[in-house]
Amino acid sequence: MKIGTTIRAYRLQKGLSQGDIEKKTGLLRCYLSRVENGHTVPSLETLSKIAEALDLPISQFFAEDSLGRQFNTQKLSDDELRFLTQIRRYSSNLNESDRKLLLAMVKKFAATAIR
Repeated sequence: MKIGTTIRAYRLQKGLSQGDIEKKTGLLRCYLSRVENGHTVPSLETLSKIAEALDLPISQFFAEDSLGRQFNTQKLSDDELRFLTQIRRYSSNLNESDRKLLLAMVKKFAATAIR
């Protein structure tokens, strides 16, 4: 199990930076980076702080269908995850027709990229 990858996936899905988690938990950004990159394994107490900052139950990090595993299956790079998170963040400011246009463009790009 790669707990760091799971933490990163949930953090990015929620549109949070490592700095945001640092502010909520008091854990240093460099420590969070080491956890997310698999260089450090957090204690249960630390994992509990991270889960609280992400507004998740700690058990979610160990669930069979965890978000991190879904992202690993899809083989998205960190840059792709950041890009999708930014689109999600900024699309909330779009009106409905612009949001539909953006979605159509993303679908077309994804279909082209798969070929």
